[in-house]
This record gives sequence, C-alpha cells and structure tokens, in this order.
Amino acid sequence: MIGSLRGFVESVQDGGCVLDVNGVGYLVHCSRKTLDRLTAREGVQKLLVETRVSQDAITLFGFLDAQEREAFLALIEVKTVGPQKALVVLSGLTPNQLAQAIAAKERKRLSDVKGLGAATATRIVDEPAMQKWAVGRAMPDEDGVGAVAIAVPVVAGVEADAASALTNLGWKRPEAAAAVARAARRLGDDAGLNALITEALREMAPR
Repeated sequence: MIGSLRGFVESVQDGGCVLDVNGVGYLVHCSRKTLDRLTAREGVQKLLVETRVSQDAITLFGFLDAQEREAFLALIEVKTVGPQKALVVLSGLTPNQLAQAIAAKERKRLSDVKGLGAATATRIVDEPAMQKWAVGRAMPDEDGVGAVAIAVPVVAGVEADAASALTNLGWKRPEAAAAVARAARRLGDDAGLNALITEALREMAPR
C-alpha cells in the first residue's frame, strides 16, 4: 500500500491532481482545500496517501496533513458516506471546523456544504463514532469562533454530579461533561440530578 508520495504537481483537475514522482504520474483524489493549497505552492510536494482497493480499481486519496487524513478515515466509517462524499465534506470544512460542527450538533453548518445535503449531514452529526471523534479535536478558531460552542464545559454542583455519574457508567469525562452541559441548557437551571442524567444519556444515545 502507498502511504505517501513526494513529487511535482503535473496537473490539477476537478477532484484531484496528477503527482509526478520520478517520471511516474499518480492520479490522487483530494479535497478542494488541499488542491487550493497545492496550487499555491511551488516545487516538490508531499502528500499523505490513503489507498483504497476495490474489485476493479486502486484509488489514491491525498492529504497535506495528518488531521485531514484522520477526518477522512472517520467520515468513511459513517454509513452511506464513502470516500468521495468524505472529500466533499473536507472541501467545505477544515477538520477543525468539522469537529466544531459535530461537537455542537450544527447540522445546518454541515448541510450547507455544497454537494452534501441535509440527510447526510444529519447522519454524520448523529453518528456516535463521529461525536467521539470530535471530542478533544474541536478547537476555537484564531478569531474565537467556535469557542463557546465546542469548548468542554466546566461543570459544578448538580451538573458535576451528573457528569461523574456518566463517567462511572463508562463514558469519557469530556464527552460526559459536554452532554450534561447541553442537557442543562435545554432543561434549565432548576433541573434535578436524575433529569440531567436521563437527558444527557439521550444526548449520547445512537440516533
């Protein structure tokens, strides 16, 4: 399997590029964001590569950094989201923006990605594995965008008790705290412990 390629960009086309590696041209499928970064550079380029083998083809997918490849691998595990659809997502959102949208359950932010659609966006956001992937990866942008929506909340009082209860059930602390915070916002300040736990469990349950 090919893990990476280093060479000159011979040509760029819709959905990919041809990378000349010692005279051999490799067709590598990439997101629009990766292609834009490639065309802004000169000289030898290095692409991390994910190789997918099917009955009738060997297809290469290229990424400029490990974060994009990691997001791609997470996305293709979602039902009905194959490699090409994953590139559509990553053409519209950076890995950090994707993590922000999933952690905050911003379905519209995903559905606004050109070529994705509301049904697929909802499936990605509601996928438990994608929720777990997003925890700890979503960071505020340099201008602060996303800070409130995705920061792991500091919980106290009854919320802290609820988060501890979920942690004891096997959930990771950041994920439990985030679910409790969302439940508390929905239920209001007077919510009791049992209500918070029940609502937080609904938050984390597969849809």
